[in-house]
Amino acid sequence: MSSQWSYPKSEFLSLIVGVALAAFIFSPALAQDFYKGQTIRFVVGFSPGGGFDAYTRVMARHFGKHIPGNPSTVVENMTGAGSLLLANFIFNRAKPDGLVIGNFIGGLILQQVLGLKGIEFDGRKFEWLGVPIQASSVCALRKASGISSINEWFAAKAPVKVGGTAPGAVSTDDVARLLKAAIGLPLQVIDGYKGTADIRLAVESGELSGACNTWESFKATWPKEIESGSIKILIQVQPQKHPALPDVPNAIEFAKTDEARRLIEAAYNINAILWLYALPPRTPPDRLRLLRNAFMGTMKDPEFLAEAKKAKLDTDPLSGEEVDRIVGRLFDVKPDFVAKLKDILIPK
Repeated sequence: MSSQWSYPKSEFLSLIVGVALAAFIFSPALAQDFYKGQTIRFVVGFSPGGGFDAYTRVMARHFGKHIPGNPSTVVENMTGAGSLLLANFIFNRAKPDGLVIGNFIGGLILQQVLGLKGIEFDGRKFEWLGVPIQASSVCALRKASGISSINEWFAAKAPVKVGGTAPGAVSTDDVARLLKAAIGLPLQVIDGYKGTADIRLAVESGELSGACNTWESFKATWPKEIESGSIKILIQVQPQKHPALPDVPNAIEFAKTDEARRLIEAAYNINAILWLYALPPRTPPDRLRLLRNAFMGTMKDPEFLAEAKKAKLDTDPLSGEEVDRIVGRLFDVKPDFVAKLKDILIPK
């Protein structure tokens, strides 16, 4: 008697051939050959000249040599909605072939948890490459604003205008709004700038009084202004003070309630994955492994590190696997605190 699992001989042979072919197609050896003669596209969600763009361009110059086949690399920019446009593109439209890598801001993952309109992705399904730096948030004002200390900022008679891109942009938008809610710092976030380079121009022209951003981005893109004192860092948002900023007050020093401390600590958590690099869902696992190894290899590459140092870019990387774990924790935030964060971070 034939079992329900029996196959005619011809069908059985076809099945064996199909399985063997699939094993060949997805074998690690073929994955290593795949990148020969190919070009990997890095797509940055912010405008040229900002911190995200600077990191990506330096990294891309060294990335290909850590992949079998030594593919070439190009860097492109896709601006809009604080890099949300790019995140949606990587998730829904980019081919999952291991040739397109998106660089967008990690705050968008928290914004998904909060229910931000316009999000068309699930952060739990991206294939994470890693982050090159665990960011350090600071806020700075131009000397011409007339405010030169945090005490003077607290005493400002009107909210101080700082530049933003869109909700979900942790370094420019979310940290500023959390500081306003947690410690009462008088500020107003002006959204709509395409990236930190555009914010910088608005600060220099007097359109804005200052900006919140990462120390890493400030140091890389405004070095002369910081050195001259035309831009002054007035507050930082870190678990411990940054070694380079020992005299700059830390936000947690001004937190007077448990809720205020929890709000500031929320900024710490998202800062760890601020500089996200991601591939589309369903990228072949063997190619993902090669790219993750190349990412961490680049982070240790002496030539990359020398160029990064020259460009004033620090490194403190997390692997794609570590990013996976942090993203998972963001989805475990308790509902009452989610509601509080939503009220603060998503403007009405």
